Amino acid sequence: MARRVDIVSDTHGYLSPELLRTIDGCDMLIHAGDITSESDFAELEVSVPCLRAVLGNNDGYFDYGPDVRRVSEFVFEGLRFAVAHYAEDLPLASADVAVCGHTHRPRIERVRGCLVVNPGSASLPRGRRVASIARLMVEDGRVLSAEIVDL
Repeated sequence: MARRVDIVSDTHGYLSPELLRTIDGCDMLIHAGDITSESDFAELEVSVPCLRAVLGNNDGYFDYGPDVRRVSEFVFEGLRFAVAHYAEDLPLASADVAVCGHTHRPRIERVRGCLVVNPGSASLPRGRRVASIARLMVEDGRVLSAEIVDL
């Protein structure tokens, strides 16, 4: 059965009602940094079954616990994920899916065989008229679909 992975970044202390409605029902939420709110992080932890997050350039003064570092690598549904706020920190050679943020501009592209996903910003978009997230459907080591979802 396919599992849904929602990806957010650069929420900057604001979880909009639309964002919370959109991520409802995901199997995993990945936050690619710049959360900038310990209470928002706590809200996400109780809102989704599985949360993976990394530190962004504006998260230095916040404590999200020892599992939230600059780079995170893990396996979910047979896929190797790597997450970092900055694209240049991603270990593309060791990942099937690499997630980054920081630019506030969404993109999904293949780079040297790795699917690279930047969801844009869920609260402060740049170069777009609306905030966005990314959504993957994954199953048995395969990405079945990858899309940008406007909020």
